[in-house]
Amino acid sequence: MPAVETLADQAYGQLRTAIAAGELAPGEKVTERGVAAWLAISPTPVREALRRLELDGLIERIGPRTVLVAAIRGAAIDDLAEVEVGLRGLVARFAARHATAAQLDVLDNILDRADDLLILLKERRRTDQPVERHLHELLDTMLEFNDTVSACAHNPVLVRMLEQSRVFSRPRRRELLLRKVAEDDTFGLERYTSHRALVRALRAGDSAAAEQLALADAQGGLAALREAP
Repeated sequence: MPAVETLADQAYGQLRTAIAAGELAPGEKVTERGVAAWLAISPTPVREALRRLELDGLIERIGPRTVLVAAIRGAAIDDLAEVEVGLRGLVARFAARHATAAQLDVLDNILDRADDLLILLKERRRTDQPVERHLHELLDTMLEFNDTVSACAHNPVLVRMLEQSRVFSRPRRRELLLRKVAEDDTFGLERYTSHRALVRALRAGDSAAAEQLALADAQGGLAALREAP
């Protein structure tokens, strides 16, 4: 069962993404009421989100209801990225121990669909046909793959921790992915091939191999996205 995301979780994720993307600059003043109005929620979940961001070192409190975006943003985001990568590896380790045969078959089917989409994209590009719809479908398919791997861990607490540790929100991640693919239509393909290897490791119950594959994929993906302009 997927973990339920609270309003405080959502506020935390959106604020953290805004800081990571530079939308909230170091030294910028942020108030609870201002964030609540921006997110169209009450101040209570915002207050909880700001407490968590303060613990992360991403903001500094200067008053009861006012904070500043921390000047150490780059180092703090590095720390968050390290946490996200580590949790992705741990999810894969748990998945190797607990994935069911039916879930593993679903993963293979998802990758079969992704293979078909990659072939279609290559052909449409070769003939100068529009690819945007098919590209979004491929991204949806890979999101489904990642979510299914998380479900294979059968550990809602771990999955919730992963969701809360994301450097980029899902919409922001997609925006950056599309930007990178527009610059280079082969972007990410070298990591995509590791997904089959991950499923093989999960089938074999090889938790160490699964963890290493997930760590390498997460590290490569985050590094590339953080280089996006």
